Amino acid sequence: MIGKLSGRIDYRGVDHVLIDVRGVGYMVYCSDRTLAGLPGTGEVVALYTDLLVREDLLQLFGFTTLVEKEWHRLLMSVQGIGAKASMAILGALGADGVSRAIALGDVTAIKAAKGVGPKTAQRVVIELKDKAPGVMAMGGATPASAMGDVLAREDTEVIEAPARVIAAPNASAQSEALSALSNLGYSPSDSASAVAEAAGAEPEADTSALIRAALKLLAPKG
Repeated sequence: MIGKLSGRIDYRGVDHVLIDVRGVGYMVYCSDRTLAGLPGTGEVVALYTDLLVREDLLQLFGFTTLVEKEWHRLLMSVQGIGAKASMAILGALGADGVSRAIALGDVTAIKAAKGVGPKTAQRVVIELKDKAPGVMAMGGATPASAMGDVLAREDTEVIEAPARVIAAPNASAQSEALSALSNLGYSPSDSASAVAEAAGAEPEADTSALIRAALKLLAPKG
């Protein structure tokens, strides 16, 4: 299994790049969003990859983060979602957008991807909703054990919020929720405040429920 490639871009196509790895060229298919973020021809690139094996076809798909790669793998596990549809969803929303949409049960966002109908979008949300927290906590997320150190650098009002989180009965779920929100780009202070409020409203909530509630609190008002 080819899990990662590092090399020089020889060619950029509409939906793929050709990467020269020490004289061997690998054709790697990527989402529109990933392609747009890659360097130009002749420049060095590194991509996580997933190999699709069929009787008459071998295809490599490339991703800039492990979160994106994991969502591709999970999306492909849903009936009606093939590689093309998975790339369309990731291209339309990005890995973080897919995380938010599935965690919040936002079928409309998934349906916005080209070639994905309402029934398929609903199936994606239903089948993957419970897996969203684990994926959101992957990659460059701040470890839960380090969250306290990060928050300690904020002002004193912010420090009070994680103290309530850690002391709560579902401390593990809250730590995982904090890590996932941090991975999505929310600041430690905003994440801690939202998770604390969500946990206060529902003390026995699990990680998935806390993330959904916190995302609703963090969503722009109006």
